[in-house]
Amino acid sequence: MTAEWWRTAAIYQIYPRSFADASGDGVGDLRGVTARIDALSDLGVDAIWLSPFMTSPQKDAGYDVADYRDVDPLFGSLADFDDMLAAAHDRGIRVIVDLVPNHSSDQHVWFQAALASAPGSSERARYLFRDGKGPDGSEPPNNWQSVFGGPAWTRVVEADGTPGQWYLHLFDSSQPDFDWSQREVRDEFLDILRFWLDRGVDGFRVDVAHGLVKQEGLPDFVPPADADSMGGDSEDVPYWGRPGVHEIYREWHDLLAGYDGDRALCAEAWRPTAQETALWVRPDEMHQAFNFPYMMTDWAAAPLREVIAESLEVFPAVGAPATWVLSNHDVIRHASRLALGDDSPQGHGIGPLSPGKPDPVVGLRRARAATTVMLALPGSAYLYQGEELGLPEAIELPDEARQDPTWFRTNGERYGRDGCRVPIPWEADAPAFGFSATGASWLPQPAEWDVLARDRQDGVAGSTLELYKELLRRRRELALPSGDLAWLEGWPEAALAFRNGPVTVVANTGADDVPVPDGLRVLLASGPLGDGVLPVDTAAWFVAA
Repeated sequence: MTAEWWRTAAIYQIYPRSFADASGDGVGDLRGVTARIDALSDLGVDAIWLSPFMTSPQKDAGYDVADYRDVDPLFGSLADFDDMLAAAHDRGIRVIVDLVPNHSSDQHVWFQAALASAPGSSERARYLFRDGKGPDGSEPPNNWQSVFGGPAWTRVVEADGTPGQWYLHLFDSSQPDFDWSQREVRDEFLDILRFWLDRGVDGFRVDVAHGLVKQEGLPDFVPPADADSMGGDSEDVPYWGRPGVHEIYREWHDLLAGYDGDRALCAEAWRPTAQETALWVRPDEMHQAFNFPYMMTDWAAAPLREVIAESLEVFPAVGAPATWVLSNHDVIRHASRLALGDDSPQGHGIGPLSPGKPDPVVGLRRARAATTVMLALPGSAYLYQGEELGLPEAIELPDEARQDPTWFRTNGERYGRDGCRVPIPWEADAPAFGFSATGASWLPQPAEWDVLARDRQDGVAGSTLELYKELLRRRRELALPSGDLAWLEGWPEAALAFRNGPVTVVANTGADDVPVPDGLRVLLASGPLGDGVLPVDTAAWFVAA
């Protein structure tokens, strides 16, 4: 029996508005994805994951969904989606779509009905409406703060014009949280899953999968001053990681199990440890969970070894693959992040409060090495569009171009996530670097990205694009995703060294060259090697000579 595809897949995240624009309006779209699908086939990925493209006012780049069963006109139509899905499947590429169940847009018909209904109504019960505190109800129901900054509660004006109840929004005020204790909410999302499964999608990436359920009574909570906004470093938060959320995903698992083709669920669950993350991928729940503890680990051998070892213990222990990731649409690109200090919280971006700016040469060198390690590990791996080109974080965006709600809700103290979402470059000499034929681009592209454009790297030995192609090809040929990792002793303290199948993988995270023993032949490397040594910030795959 063949193992399920998601256990070993290399999955490429597409942020649709920044991937390829076929319409010329400066925003990427589904027809753009279809037009560039051969580039992904050439890269060698097994599946794509598309960030939200459903109907939305775009207050939070599509993570505020107004209609879960349609495509936003900004990205095309359902027919365009079907064409894209067919084009991907024709090339053996599976398709995962983003689903946002924690909250909807305030333009969703349910929330509009809630605003038009009285307190205590069934319409309001779908969301978390509460009376305010104080004699006149003018204070929020509790002290919770939004992930994007500011209070997590907004007060509504009732139909008669008087100040009324408050509603919870863990993100922007335009994103009211659903009340998942309501059976109607659960049934609605089961039906939404069926809608996309029936169209032929291969799975779902579930946004804020550790949210949804809130602690009964909604108690006050003050997170530590340096806490991660998504709960990735906090043990007990009344709105993250509540036990009741697992019942929801058991229902979803059962639904997907009724479809053929090994449909999969992947959790965005920001938890403090791999062990806690593994709770989301027990045999009757989700199939994958992003390994955020791994993603946020510094470029240093000891902590990397610790998180890899823990991951390869706790995920297989519940029958799931470890699912590795280094970049996505919410974090500083790892070609920049790995050259920063450890004070770079998720979602903040590189801005006024950051500990300096990254060295781009060091950042790219470490990023290539980190990916060389990641793609040698057993399990599944996610790549974020543009990392195969070595794209860094776009830091110097003009203030007037920024669009992330974090930027506005913190009055410019945090730059937010725009820097990792800038449209990617395809052709160095084309308008908008080939992203859009008209030259339009919803976020401005740095001029220096011309040398990183795909056409400047395709077929060029030593380029980041060719490194990714070779890593993915060899990974598949050598069956590394289904292999077993064995740690190697006798290497310097700053060297991360392990064996997977026939391959010995060594990464130098220190300040000095690492000698390479005789009897090893280089299969591939993240950068140039010295005579008998592995240079600083370089990783290589070796086989017996």
